[in-house]
Amino acid sequence: MNIYRIHLSSWTASFRYPNMITAFQPTLPVPPLSTVNGVISAAMGQYFVVTTEKIGYFFNAKGKHIDLETIYQMGRGLTGIKSNVIKREFLFETDLFLYTDSSAIAHAFISPVFPLLLGRSGDLARVHSVDEIDRPDQMKLTQIRGTIVPFMPYQLPAAIQALPVCFTKDLPRRNIGTRPYSLLPANYPDQVTHEIKAAGFHDTVSLDDKSIPLDVYWQEI
Repeated sequence: MNIYRIHLSSWTASFRYPNMITAFQPTLPVPPLSTVNGVISAAMGQYFVVTTEKIGYFFNAKGKHIDLETIYQMGRGLTGIKSNVIKREFLFETDLFLYTDSSAIAHAFISPVFPLLLGRSGDLARVHSVDEIDRPDQMKLTQIRGTIVPFMPYQLPAAIQALPVCFTKDLPRRNIGTRPYSLLPANYPDQVTHEIKAAGFHDTVSLDDKSIPLDVYWQEI
């Protein structure tokens, strides 16, 4: 089938654990679907949530580090404002390969309406390429990595986290469709025991002159 592959990259990226408020802010190893929906919305210039479109992605980061960040805490109104320093984890030198069967989504990334962010306001991303490729469908996936997969019914051996699919359009934003996902980093190992029966296809991407084979999982929205 004909598929669009969109390659984005950023110097930094950070994907917050939902509802975690501590002095240390870790980052998810891969973006949740809510981030992907947000990136597509920014490119299209309007609120967008994937419904019938096919969406898959592969995310890779060269490393992870911790930075110190000043935050400001306040009581009710503008009284009692005080500063504090927290540790925030971030990913650096990242690449996101976004796959879709929608020409409207793909063409939006040729000239995005708003800045593209892989996380927070400082995690600016750029578009490297928008390519149309032809890949045969397959229903058995053994090389899934750099993405998330619903914990049920697949139950892959990986870290599990409840993640939102999207957020509401109106403020204050509320998360919608929270469900448990298995987090599969880019270095997730290939094993036959990890085979799942799900819709997807095989692709190979090039990063730093290295070819990375992977199976792309079509997200179940």
